[in-house]
Amino acid sequence: MTVKAVLFDLGNVVVDWNPLHLYRQIFDSEDEAQRFVSEICTLEWHTEHDRGVSFAENAKLLIDQYPHFESQIRAWRSRWLDMFTGYVPGMDDLMRDVFASNARVFALSNISDEIWQETADLFPLLHEFEDVVVSGAERVVKPHPRIYEIALERVGLPAENILFTDDRLDNLHAAEAFGFQTHHFQGAHGLREALISRDVLTG
Repeated sequence: MTVKAVLFDLGNVVVDWNPLHLYRQIFDSEDEAQRFVSEICTLEWHTEHDRGVSFAENAKLLIDQYPHFESQIRAWRSRWLDMFTGYVPGMDDLMRDVFASNARVFALSNISDEIWQETADLFPLLHEFEDVVVSGAERVVKPHPRIYEIALERVGLPAENILFTDDRLDNLHAAEAFGFQTHHFQGAHGLREALISRDVLTG
């Protein structure tokens, strides 16, 4: 089926996000940084931000358990932008080409509404999307089916005319259940080839 719109995940597809980028600056050793993000400020804990829970409320839950780590826990919000290193290699050029194509371009991201604007301001290309489905604003995260229904409503095209790219297979499988075309993102080169094969971009 013809691709009329491209729907992008953002974190680790368009922009390089990893809490370790921050906590390697805070802790003295790699082991300490790794342990903190795997045992205290975990991705499961962070998902509640993506679901719409405020950073302050979510931090309090951890600070009550780990009061000696209060400053490090609060840094998740106060130093949020230090978790980014830039665009994923090659994606700034690729995104400019996609924006210049005939396809409509959207994003669907698990991200807190609280920090969406400052994140987009750090990466100006994020302001170029026709629309962005922000999980925190919708209070539902991928791969829950409801967020794909919302994306379809916002794009306004049949799912078979939308190519969705994400780095997580569970998110892609959920999209495929709605009839989206999908691409498992593993780098800019592979995505470019996928877009060329679907006539979104020229070779």
